[in-house]
Amino acid sequence: MKIRIKGNFVRYRLTKTDVDLFYKNQYLQDSTNFGNRQLIYRLEAAEQDSLTALFADNIITVTIPVIKLAELAQTDRVGFDGKDGELYLLIEKDFQCLDDVIEDQSDNYPNPLAAK
Repeated sequence: MKIRIKGNFVRYRLTKTDVDLFYKNQYLQDSTNFGNRQLIYRLEAAEQDSLTALFADNIITVTIPVIKLAELAQTDRVGFDGKDGELYLLIEKDFQCLDDVIEDQSDNYPNPLAAK
């Protein structure tokens, strides 16, 4: 799982394994170490109507409706977006880059633009 933050825009990108684990467990978490502190970012599924976000105790939690998680996992749907106050949220499948990159992309979804 990758997280990207720019201003009031928070974007989560999920590999195939991430989507499978998130769907199975209704929960997904990762972290980044900053010396002796840690930033934790997680996704949770809940019975609700829209995406929501919370930041507390160095943990970013974005919650997605269970029905949308099922659609993400079981269809070709690329992702879901929404707003929580002034914060724009996006959860999407991570596609393989068309450019050369160093990171391992073997678990990413095939890029639909690769065939063009």
